[in-house]
Amino acid sequence: MLVPRGIRSMVASSAGEAVDILAGSRIHMALVDIDSQVVNGLSIVRAVRGYEPMLPCIMASAQCERPMLSRALALDVFSVIAKPVDTVILQRQLNRLFIKKYNSYVFSE
Repeated sequence: MLVPRGIRSMVASSAGEAVDILAGSRIHMALVDIDSQVVNGLSIVRAVRGYEPMLPCIMASAQCERPMLSRALALDVFSVIAKPVDTVILQRQLNRLFIKKYNSYVFSE
């Protein structure tokens, strides 16, 4: 979904790696797995917010109940997607994000 549109993805396995990526590259959005077993996904969003407060974030979570949604709202995430992630829904969210933030239709169908 990303490569055919000329989008390069980078993976961070910690909040520190996320900040390093932000420091060394131009990033247009972050897709964060909140349920990661390796690192707390919310800590990555907090680190992103501390370094790049306006960077749009999409969170993916298996638990889309009120407490998690409240935390996402407090961190001003763009959207929350239920896992397992439906690629059609992800593409629609990416399309909305890129139109709203960058006036770009790179993800339009």
